[in-house]
Amino acid sequence: MLVLTLKSPLPLLFFFLFFTISFAELCNPNDKKALLNIKKAFNNAYYFASWKPEEDCCTWYSVHCDENSHRIISLDISTDNEISGQIPPYVGDLPFLQSLMLHKLPNLVGPIQPALAKLHNLKHLDISWTNISGTIPDFLSSLSKLTYIRLSFSNLSGAIPSSLSKLPNLEFLQLDRSKLTGQIPYSFGDFKAKGFYLYLSHNKLSGKIPPSLSRVDFESVDLSRNKLEGDASMIFGAHRHTWKVDLSRNLLEFDMSKVVFSTSLFMLDLNHNKIYGGLPPQMTKLSNLNSFNVSYNRLCGQIPKGGELQRFDVYSYFHNKCLCGAPLESCK
Repeated sequence: MLVLTLKSPLPLLFFFLFFTISFAELCNPNDKKALLNIKKAFNNAYYFASWKPEEDCCTWYSVHCDENSHRIISLDISTDNEISGQIPPYVGDLPFLQSLMLHKLPNLVGPIQPALAKLHNLKHLDISWTNISGTIPDFLSSLSKLTYIRLSFSNLSGAIPSSLSKLPNLEFLQLDRSKLTGQIPYSFGDFKAKGFYLYLSHNKLSGKIPPSLSRVDFESVDLSRNKLEGDASMIFGAHRHTWKVDLSRNLLEFDMSKVVFSTSLFMLDLNHNKIYGGLPPQMTKLSNLNSFNVSYNRLCGQIPKGGELQRFDVYSYFHNKCLCGAPLESCK
């Protein structure tokens, strides 16, 4: 048996004081209450087994607290088939939340809750691979600290809110693989970030790409598998930092011979459109080009010799009007 012998009460006082501080609750009680309400709203799923009322919520699974204030700044609920129901409105009761991730939750349904409009410190919003539905709410534009929005792989429908362009710090917008309709908002030319990421693929978007996008310095843009028409040349430019462009499987129609490409281009996919003209000789200077496809268009003329263009196979070029030269048949 261990016997603690103390000659004065002072060391004993320090001992108990140290013990009390070591095991003190750090989590804010209001944050803890919100989390327990979220757990209850999700029917106390096993995913939340560590969320025990008698324990410090800063130690709970999927929860991260600020090291100084101990307020909850991150909530990441991911990859669970048991969690079902709608997004609990209690998420809005975490006022210091900077990152919210609800990812790979196939039984998460219903709309994006209006309560999220209270999260004015939110920087990172990821609600993806779920079955949420309804429209993308306009109130997201009021969350001015947002830098990242991912609402992909869902049943979201309706038009994309033009108000998203009001977000002064937004750098990444991913709304792919849903059921969105209408046009790409003209206001999307107002995004200010250097190296903007825009992913709108696998939707039902239609109409013309707004010429205002010529003002955006894209890092990566994917508008593939929609019903977009007309010109897309405003996506490109010699002085941009763009490394990926995927415009495949649309109804785009423009003269490719007049397009000037960024030398940083790493991936270019334009297949299954109505693009005409020839491949500009400037493309031989794209030394970083690693993935390339212009098949199923209306291109004509000789494929320029040099650079990376000859290392791509026939399938990158075939089913055009009259393209010729290696790797296709020789020009007559």
